[in-house]
Amino acid sequence: MTRLELKRRHLTYLKSKMKLDKPPVYNTIRSFWIFIAILSIIISIRIYAIYDSYRDFISKPFIITNATVIYSESREKNGYNYTLLKLKTDDNMEFYTVTNDETALQSKKIRIKLSPSADITFWRYLGTPFIQSSISEIAGTVPKTSKDSVIEFIHAQHQNPQLKSLFASLYLATPLDKEIRQPVTALGIAHIVALSGFNLSILWGVIYGLLWLIYRPFQQRYFPYRYAFMDLGFIALLGLGYYVWFVDFSPSLIRAYLMVLAGWGIMLLGMELVSFYFLATISMIMLALFPRLLVSLSFWFSVAGVFYIFLVLHYTKSIGKNIIKWLAIPFGVFLFMQPIVHTFFGGVSWWQFVSIPLEVIYVVFYPLMIPLHMLGYGGVSDTLLLKLFALPPKEIAQSILPWWGLALFVIMSLASIISKKAFIALCVATLGYCIYIFMFV
Repeated sequence: MTRLELKRRHLTYLKSKMKLDKPPVYNTIRSFWIFIAILSIIISIRIYAIYDSYRDFISKPFIITNATVIYSESREKNGYNYTLLKLKTDDNMEFYTVTNDETALQSKKIRIKLSPSADITFWRYLGTPFIQSSISEIAGTVPKTSKDSVIEFIHAQHQNPQLKSLFASLYLATPLDKEIRQPVTALGIAHIVALSGFNLSILWGVIYGLLWLIYRPFQQRYFPYRYAFMDLGFIALLGLGYYVWFVDFSPSLIRAYLMVLAGWGIMLLGMELVSFYFLATISMIMLALFPRLLVSLSFWFSVAGVFYIFLVLHYTKSIGKNIIKWLAIPFGVFLFMQPIVHTFFGGVSWWQFVSIPLEVIYVVFYPLMIPLHMLGYGGVSDTLLLKLFALPPKEIAQSILPWWGLALFVIMSLASIISKKAFIALCVATLGYCIYIFMFV
């Protein structure tokens, strides 16, 4: 036995005898609140700057600008047919509008006249507002990019239009077609299909794991002093950074990338990752960087999802068996998210419980389909997926939680951080609400 192997065994023995707690992100609660106050001031200043541009925008009688059609969808309401467009101007403003023009406008460059109005509230302006407009001319087609070529390659491997849209959305953050949205919502997997933190975390883990298989033998032989988590984590983040760039800096992916980056940094420093202080800090930093996230439902849903993962882990940390934790996390988060989701979206179906095992399967399915698509065999799962999407009924029950109910639920959730009694009350209230919506609505 070599001297190096003896040293490793000795270190392993010491670690087994001595378990050190990871230091918290903040030394004192006071330092946490000071930092949050500083971030709040920065957010306020940035919001005011946007409000100033908003007042200037709605004061103009009209604006003529160039825009790119990034999404087009035919709709019908009360016998009236129209086309909903999502546009992005040359100065990166995104908005919705409608047109009666039946010309195919997807990926077209257009000259458009906007008619700002005081009816556009500042709250809507922060997000993606609807603006009345008229198209002056079609200036041409957006040049084909490498992303477009990949989308076409994915589409060619699927016969069903819904699955073409699904896989393009899964890997390249393109909008889902309306035909696939209904079964996705009924199955409760909209958060899985949306390219966000969950997907990016899986990709980071896969890249890190594959690199580790190559890195580990060389590390043991040539550079045992190197820290694999630092080296491989950095390379994995570079790869993810390229991916975010490739899909045109999708806002959801930028948000997810910053979360993964912050998580890696905290773990690299050896600090406590599963911390409500960390979650609050990174959320405020992201709002300071991107203040428009203030009105982003997907942002707040992702924050809520991570919060309830932390909350479940907080009250199951004394449980030694990891299998119980892994069962408690998806089931607990699913139940806790119901009051929040149903404040904004009313769809209720027993089929949404299928999302719990589907999340586990998805961890394997999502990365596995990448090499299969690269090899041209992306359609191998189409039959099973079509059967899955055919399971829920076309029409599902609707139930909306009132705003006062959401406020009460959020207060109970925050109180649960420091009070076990509040957590028990939260569990009882959540279970009662879920029994109501899934059995009596």
